[in-house]
Amino acid sequence: MLTVGLFIPCYIEQLYPEVGLATVRVLERHGVRVEYPEDQTCCGQPMSNTGCTEEARPLAEKFLRLFRGYEHVVAPSGSCVSMVRNHYDGFLAGQPGFDHLKRSTWELCEFLVDVLKLPRLEGAFPHKVGLHQSCHGLRELRLGSGSERRVAPFNKVQLLLSELRGLQLVELARQDECCGFGGTFAVQEEAVSCMMGRDRLADHERAGAEIVTGVDMSCLMHLDGLIRRERRPLQVLHVAQLLDRAEAAA
Repeated sequence: MLTVGLFIPCYIEQLYPEVGLATVRVLERHGVRVEYPEDQTCCGQPMSNTGCTEEARPLAEKFLRLFRGYEHVVAPSGSCVSMVRNHYDGFLAGQPGFDHLKRSTWELCEFLVDVLKLPRLEGAFPHKVGLHQSCHGLRELRLGSGSERRVAPFNKVQLLLSELRGLQLVELARQDECCGFGGTFAVQEEAVSCMMGRDRLADHERAGAEIVTGVDMSCLMHLDGLIRRERRPLQVLHVAQLLDRAEAAA
């Protein structure tokens, strides 16, 4: 049986623990044994993104100590996985086990597609769903082709969702546009961040979405705040929760 180390981002642990539990259930349904190192902490992305690199360094080093012994590490977050794969070099380059850790740390959907190579998912989710493609997942992990690249179209998250009975993916006018969250950007540039979020929600509404899903709960948290404050007729659901509910209904 394949064993993975489960990394749960700090904001999911503190605010959306159900996303972590859904991730475990999805992995276990597909024959994966999940271990959760209880000493894990934040990956250091917030500090690194704001220029506090020395404050981020001990968190990167701790991540390596906790997870380098696993064949694979899986997380329900594109941005945190991208932090490990694309931004840890300045902290960990040359340290034992780091090259393996970079190659073997996966966002949940890409793990299901690229490692488990699932031919299809058995499940039902009879709703109109809008897929929000977060910037880190799309442009750093390459979960999808992106409209600005001259490559054959692909989308790993959409591939999984398209297998679910009754699920209708709505067609967005600007399918890979940023939601405006950007971590501390949402605090430092609140007005711009909210305008970008409203633009994304308007696109989903025009397309007829009932539910907005994605691989980053941070982006969905930002959008959900706007939805609730403005009483918009939308719901957000992390892709792990959506897959978990759909498979449970199979």
